[in-house]
Amino acid sequence: MKPAPKAPEPALATQLTIGCAGFPVPATRYFKEFMFVEVQETHLATPGTGTIKRWRREAPKGFGFSLLAPREIGQEGYREGKVVENALKTLLTIGKELSAATAVFVAPPEFTPGRNNKSAVKEFLASVKKRFEHVVWEPSPGWDPDEAANIAEDAGVIASRDPLAHGALETDMAYYRLPGPAGHKSRYEDPAIERLAEIARSTKNKQATYVFTNVDMFADAKRFKKVLKLV
Repeated sequence: MKPAPKAPEPALATQLTIGCAGFPVPATRYFKEFMFVEVQETHLATPGTGTIKRWRREAPKGFGFSLLAPREIGQEGYREGKVVENALKTLLTIGKELSAATAVFVAPPEFTPGRNNKSAVKEFLASVKKRFEHVVWEPSPGWDPDEAANIAEDAGVIASRDPLAHGALETDMAYYRLPGPAGHKSRYEDPAIERLAEIARSTKNKQATYVFTNVDMFADAKRFKKVLKLV
């Protein structure tokens, strides 16, 4: 008796983007595998002009960049001041040079979910969204992911989350960061990649970006593409 045919897999989100946090392999090799990267150099320092021009020159047509915002913005508690303003100006300059559409603000561990911090980050996000095409905010681990998503939505931006740990967002546009199942130095086993693919197929997002940030990000992102039959 012949086995019953498999049911067709659900359609993917209207637009699905996969990439890594930084270049885990030489950029020329990376550009052959992915059409998106989240630039990490902007978090700790400012990439050199030569590096930026080389990325732009070597990247294939249609390649997308997002920028990880300078860490001092979160360290200042997302409150206005010269430090934050200078950091934003630097980020804007690099964003224009790379035609980067998205700025990603990752909260430091000490930015806890107190009332004052909630108010400050909401006000900051509502303000900064006027300066970038897309703004993503990732709360620190102590925040409730759904509450963080509501704060971001109220500010008109996107809250990042780990979809394997906290489920998919129901927003039209989503930005998912994948830190590894047990921290940065861990890798995703095949069942986790399969589960992630199920999430990607069933999500209601019209646009979804998946960024692997763990130590095996390059290999894990490639397997994710393969399971989704995007290779």
